Formats: sequence, structure tokens, C-alpha cells
Amino acid sequence: MTTTPPAPAPARPRLAAPASAVAATSGAAFDEAIALTRRLKLPHIRRAMAEIIPTAKAQRWDPSEIVRALLAEEAAGRDAANLRTRRARAAFPTGKTFHIWNEEASSIPVPTQSALRTLEWVGRRENLCCDGSSCRLCVVVSGLGCCE
Repeated sequence: MTTTPPAPAPARPRLAAPASAVAATSGAAFDEAIALTRRLKLPHIRRAMAEIIPTAKAQRWDPSEIVRALLAEEAAGRDAANLRTRRARAAFPTGKTFHIWNEEASSIPVPTQSALRTLEWVGRRENLCCDGSSCRLCVVVSGLGCCE
């Protein structure tokens, strides 16, 4: 009994690679890598490939170094996207950070302000309870939400 291989899935229309990527590299392998990054939902690697691949070829990087650089780009991109998402979901008032904060004008002692800004209390799983509705309190809480 002979079996026939399954028919290939119909091809989906592909979006064109960025012009800089096409100009910088060419070939079926690069095109396939672009398609795989789309399929695996790796947008940050896809954007970084146009810059990293030609550099790696010119400098004769070890393949593991190329993979490390691309994965580092993806991790950094995801971290930045997650931070933007968390800040948007927190609904902090915009524009209020510690850059506009006047420590001397606050009733909160300066050492306490410094301790809050380091966020060490988060690692110790301690809670922060804020009571009041003043604008200054809003700046403190907003500033803590913007600490990195």
C-alpha cells in the first residue's frame, strides 16, 4: 500500500519585508527567516535582522552570537512593550514623575522619599498604603509607577 504525502497548506499572502532589509540582505534563507519571525510573532527580531545580519556577515560573527543578539533584541522589545502596557493599564496621570517633584515641599521625610524611590520595598513584598487626595500624593504615586 502506498501513501501519498499530504497536500501543502495554501500559502498566505505575505507582507513585503522592509526596504532596508531587502537592500541589506537577500536570499531565500533571509526571506524564510522573515516569514518565520512573522509566524512565530517575533516582531522585534524581524526589525533587528535588517541591521544585525549584514553586520554579522561583515564581521564574521559566530552563529551563536547572532542568535544571542537577536534574542536580546526581542527580549528588550518585549520588556519595553510590557512596561508601556502596564503603565497604560495603571492609568497614572500623565506627565507626573519625580523630575517635577520638590522634596523639600513635601511633608514626607526625605529619607522616606528616597527609600520609596528605590523600590526595594517591592522586592520585599511590602505594601504601600497612601491616604488622601492631594495633588502631591498623586505625584508621589505616579512617580513610583514610572520608576524603572
